[in-house]
Amino acid sequence: MPASVENAALRLSEEVADALAAGSPVVALESTIISHGLPRPRNLEVARELEGLVRAGGAVPATIAVLDGVARVGLDDAALERVAADPGLRKLGFRDLAPAAGTGAGGATTVSATAFLAARAGVRVFATGGLGGVHRGWADSWDESADLALLSRTRITVVCAGVKSILDVPATLQRLETLNVTVAGYRTAAFPGFYLHDSGEPVDWTLESPQGVAAVMRAQDALDGPAAALVVANPVPVAEQLDPALHDRVLAEALAEAARRGVTGQAATPFLLERLVRGTDGASLEANLAAVRGNVRLAAEIAGAWAAGPR
Repeated sequence: MPASVENAALRLSEEVADALAAGSPVVALESTIISHGLPRPRNLEVARELEGLVRAGGAVPATIAVLDGVARVGLDDAALERVAADPGLRKLGFRDLAPAAGTGAGGATTVSATAFLAARAGVRVFATGGLGGVHRGWADSWDESADLALLSRTRITVVCAGVKSILDVPATLQRLETLNVTVAGYRTAAFPGFYLHDSGEPVDWTLESPQGVAAVMRAQDALDGPAAALVVANPVPVAEQLDPALHDRVLAEALAEAARRGVTGQAATPFLLERLVRGTDGASLEANLAAVRGNVRLAAEIAGAWAAGPR
């Protein structure tokens, strides 16, 4: 492990550090889904399951969180239990990392924080559920996830199921294009819709194999352009997606309720996601988890292909 990587604010687990030093496959995982995205005790069960899927795919899991002001890349089971059980953990984006480090706070990392810390540690592949993006009504609120700008300056491959369907998907894709973030569908010409197999929006590039993804990653490095992410959009299988008609009806009702109540800004996303879970009797949560599992499996394959090729 390079001496410049580990410092007082960033610590790699021994397993992750050894894997990186050996050039072995490593997959970064976010911790927000554990701390804020699932009810207890299922959150810990899912955290262990996702790490197990990475290992089954031949890679080392690097779940990322901030504990006592230290960004941890790779968690042991006791740390996973703490992330799952501690109600005081904050939700940390990239902008929150320095204050958390400076004050000794703890928190679960969102996409922007996880992507930054993974890349800082030398991890090239990151699996998540769905990206943040441009919010509906953005022309009035200018409400846009910090995920997008961070990905525009971070060389990492993010395997996701698109962006959360509560967002403005066409506007998000336009912003990613403007920010020079490459988006490729995995075995699809359509951009996934998070809970849905197809958002109705096209993608410009389709990649058919983990080796094909790794080839694009190597081309990014060979071109040596401005650091930016590669987004691999991996759709949830049709058989495991949320029923599209149910999704559209419940989302429309949730958006109308949010407007009536004046729910905006950072409160909007958790409000809408909670209404989707409630209005679909938990089916949206199951579709979310199906997407995450698929993304984790694919990320392990991509990490293996990346580790096996020339760099």
